[in-house]
Amino acid sequence: METKSRTYVFESNQPFALEQGAVLPQLQIAYTTLGVLNETRDNVIWVCHALTGNADAADWWNGLIGEGCFYDPQEYFIVCANVIGSCYGSTGPLSVNPLTGGHYYADFPEVTIRDMVRAHELLRKYLNITQIHTCIGGSLGGQQALEWAISQPLLIQHLILLASNACHSPWGIAFNEAQRMAIYADPTWCEPRPDAGLHGLKAARAIALLSYRNYEAYQLRQHEDTNEKLKGFRAAGYVQYQGEKLTKRFNTIAYLRLSQAMDSHNIARGRGEIDQVLATVRSKTLVIGISSDILFPPAEQKLMAHYIPDAVYAEIDSIFGHDGFLVEYEQMKQILKTFYQSAMLRVAA
Repeated sequence: METKSRTYVFESNQPFALEQGAVLPQLQIAYTTLGVLNETRDNVIWVCHALTGNADAADWWNGLIGEGCFYDPQEYFIVCANVIGSCYGSTGPLSVNPLTGGHYYADFPEVTIRDMVRAHELLRKYLNITQIHTCIGGSLGGQQALEWAISQPLLIQHLILLASNACHSPWGIAFNEAQRMAIYADPTWCEPRPDAGLHGLKAARAIALLSYRNYEAYQLRQHEDTNEKLKGFRAAGYVQYQGEKLTKRFNTIAYLRLSQAMDSHNIARGRGEIDQVLATVRSKTLVIGISSDILFPPAEQKLMAHYIPDAVYAEIDSIFGHDGFLVEYEQMKQILKTFYQSAMLRVAA
């Protein structure tokens, strides 16, 4: 039994048309698998990652995925694909444009959540997966999972959306634009080199950290234990460190393009009204909010749960804000366990 993630690359030489009009001459998707597809091919867990995530879900979500975890490769075939536009192996700004022979860098076109899902579809068909037992994602990953469930209503048996939404909010778009403004203020951001715009990216990440956590979390973790400081504050050092940390593992243009993709998320585009579109979801759906999330507040998850037929809403009580879906494993596992038990009862009934 395969219990360690294996990384692969799917390649398509067919042109891939993007929603906003550009065409990628060819497509590459980096993905990992964990476990083995069973004989009935009904044990697939498809994980959709968030903004700066990669395809190794067992690494960044190790409280849920891996040997002995809730999603155990002894039982499930777990798939996670790096989204297009990223910098972790799928076609993105660091890829070579076959038409020019040079790297895309800032010339890489804008992509949308729907483009990402269409790329997932190509990979799914390549892997000969005809049914997904569970599609799960948080934040931008939840946006992908929801879009997929709408575009392929018979594909996903269980849909789990964490700290996500049906349409990216003006509040979320404003946060993303503030981060992009920080990047654009770095005069090197569009230079044709992999390390362009890193000072801007560092500042953008610092802005993002304000939306990922909240007042209470900063008060708890970054509070000073002395009244005598005039500088060198822990909170300042924290956002400096987090910004620097991201520059060592991510690409500036990829960050721009993925934040723009998040802004594009609107399940109602070309389909009608949001409530009507949510009503078309056929998956057994669990929507999870986080009590202190100021970026994707619980009202957004409650709206999805209200209009998706028979959806279940649950809330994680956490001080860690939006980041709660990456750290509150014990609460998530209990919520997931209760959901699956209830879903089985509904099927039996």
